[in-house]
Amino acid sequence: MLKQIPNILTIVRFILIPFIICALFDKQYISAGIILTISGLTDVLDGFIARKFNFITNFGKLVDPLADKVTQLSVLATLAIQHIIPLWILIIVLLKEIFMIVGAAFLYGKELVVSSKWYGKMATVLFYLAIICSLLIEYFSLSFHFDQYIYYFALIATIFSLFMYFDAFYKQGYLKKENLKIPNDK
Repeated sequence: MLKQIPNILTIVRFILIPFIICALFDKQYISAGIILTISGLTDVLDGFIARKFNFITNFGKLVDPLADKVTQLSVLATLAIQHIIPLWILIIVLLKEIFMIVGAAFLYGKELVVSSKWYGKMATVLFYLAIICSLLIEYFSLSFHFDQYIYYFALIATIFSLFMYFDAFYKQGYLKKENLKIPNDK
């Protein structure tokens, strides 16, 4: 049972998503920020517990990053729908995730463990920080949108992480033509 604590925390993150979205649509920005912060803390906690006590599971390796991405994309989509952030921010993040999914599809069945790296974590932290700043700006009705600058850094970090992950896969030989089983042009 103890070994499942990280997985339970991951599932809690999925459960929190509708509460965050509802709070955003109700313009309860502080509540949304608190729930999002709790979600982020469960992410940190589940990773810490899994590594510290060797509670790493295949389920966790698959579902933990999915919970992160679904949370992030759901919140960004809601903020874009409400015109709190520009739609193009959501589009760039969505395209990056599509590229990652396509890359994962090519690598499916390979003996490859994709672990998060500092650049992926940095992008996630920057997005969470930017989102929290957006919520505070909306709550206090501030006219200076300093959150946009954090989004720019987050977007740079997310694009950088995309290139770094593909570079790592290429250097490990996973993205070479012969490993992808791409048919010849003949």
